[in-house]
Amino acid sequence: MNIKRYLIAVIVIFIAFQLMDMVIHGMLLMQTYESLPSLWRQDMMSMMWVMYLTGLAMSFLFVYIFTKGYENNGILEGLRFGLIIGLFMQIPAAFGQFVVYPIPFSLAIQWFIYGTIEFIIAGIITAAIYRPKV
Repeated sequence: MNIKRYLIAVIVIFIAFQLMDMVIHGMLLMQTYESLPSLWRQDMMSMMWVMYLTGLAMSFLFVYIFTKGYENNGILEGLRFGLIIGLFMQIPAAFGQFVVYPIPFSLAIQWFIYGTIEFIIAGIITAAIYRPKV
């Protein structure tokens, strides 16, 4: 494993997920979230450190799993990896939330689609960073 590229990829992926989440949840889905005030914690913002910590852990694991199966097939490898991990993570997450919480099905669908796209982008970024020296 190339530790330097691994750590760079982890940092970049963490930042990319934070930025994509800001766009998705802070902009695209905000109106939907505001229409469901009874679902969200009143003190949610004071607990965001948990989200950052889990996001960092996910970034470490995402890149680690990529490096263990690394085939040096370029951006398409990253796209494939991101799609597989995205589906693996988002199918149970989005639709499991729909079963547990009284959210609209349309929100679950959006979480699934946006989340899968996030992982695809993360896979592409990881493949672009974690590549052999030219």
